Amino acid sequence: MRLRRVAKIIELRTAELTESGDFAFAASAPDRARVETHGVLARADQDRFFRFGHAQPLISPRGRERSRADSRQSFCSIRLFSRERKRKLEVRLTPTAPRRSAVSEPINLPPPFTLVRLRESRDAFAHATDIAKASGAGTLTYVGRFDLAEFAIVLEPSEPLRTARRAFYAGMVALTDALRAYAPPNSAIVIDWPDTIRVDGGLVGGGRLGWPPSAKEDKPPRWLVFGAMIRTVAMTDTEAGLYPLAAALDQEGFGEAGAVQVAESFARHLMRALDGWQTDGFDGIAREFLGRLSREPQITHLIADNGDLITRRIGTEVTVRQDLRRGLMSPSWLDPNLGGPRL
Repeated sequence: MRLRRVAKIIELRTAELTESGDFAFAASAPDRARVETHGVLARADQDRFFRFGHAQPLISPRGRERSRADSRQSFCSIRLFSRERKRKLEVRLTPTAPRRSAVSEPINLPPPFTLVRLRESRDAFAHATDIAKASGAGTLTYVGRFDLAEFAIVLEPSEPLRTARRAFYAGMVALTDALRAYAPPNSAIVIDWPDTIRVDGGLVGGGRLGWPPSAKEDKPPRWLVFGAMIRTVAMTDTEAGLYPLAAALDQEGFGEAGAVQVAESFARHLMRALDGWQTDGFDGIAREFLGRLSREPQITHLIADNGDLITRRIGTEVTVRQDLRRGLMSPSWLDPNLGGPRL
């Protein structure tokens, strides 16, 4: 993947941060922090972080040597942080008192993330897509909820939409890494392709990806938005067996991992994932994602250049191709009636 290195350095000072209405713009970090616009701005290994994966990305036999060389290019076309100063959002909302103290708990994000904090009734993903063009890369919308970790991040790709969608995989890797940082030993955190996350078999939530409706497949979109929702607290009847396919972090032994902790950990791991993409190519992201897929005996998985999933049964040449674009059109883990993960 031939991509352009961004070399400009941004200097962010906390004095420049503002607060307006029920939005709070913040990127908690020491003053005069110097960062690269593309890359890792905080140590992801501050979390208890584990890596695994054994599946390989799709490499055609004819172009194997060229693909290997391309995968090592030190470039990433998905910009996490905007080079331009964020424009002041012109939305005015009346602040409301939080229902629980956890809703207003401080969020410490690495610089220069721009935090847009929303009331409990808002939708982080929908709001991020609404403001993506004006706010730019690095804007993270967060909804203060007691039972859910709900947030979304704006990205700015410089490659065509058909390949830029692979940023979804980086987001899913970062999201599962964020959960692993707080998971009890031997917990199984897996992904049902493309977007559902399960802990020890129970559905806790997932990720989603948005792009401009007018975007063309062969042109870079103005923005991408990766959104996430993880059930942190079970709010339904806890009677054993009532919802056998659903789970929540508090039920699975995640201790103090609430919405704020998941969001903070995700931000650090997303920077790590995109930095790895830049320095080593997309192959590393593909391996990590494929290593987290739900396992089926005698089945191997590959990721195509446009993000489609290629499935093959070992010992045969028969393959099945699953369309990433189609798979992202309707999140499989989301219950629209509940406004959260399915039960």
